[in-house]
Amino acid sequence: MGLFIRNFVELLALALTVLVLGRVLVSWVDATGRSQVARFLIQTTEPILAPIRRILPNTGMLDLSPMILILILTFVMQAVRA
Repeated sequence: MGLFIRNFVELLALALTVLVLGRVLVSWVDATGRSQVARFLIQTTEPILAPIRRILPNTGMLDLSPMILILILTFVMQAVRA
């Protein structure tokens, strides 16, 4: 795999991981998404998290989709490095 593509995929996976972690942290403070930062994080990550959320069983108030996405992104970064 070319160096450019590998670096691009790693950077994209890292950026998505940071956005998801930011969304998780902001959800503890501003769950309704009233601030601009919260709205940005929700709008950016929801298209990726929604399909995962549909696949997972309903766990009530515990949303496991960010953890699943971070695991997937970690596997992608490891696969690209190998």
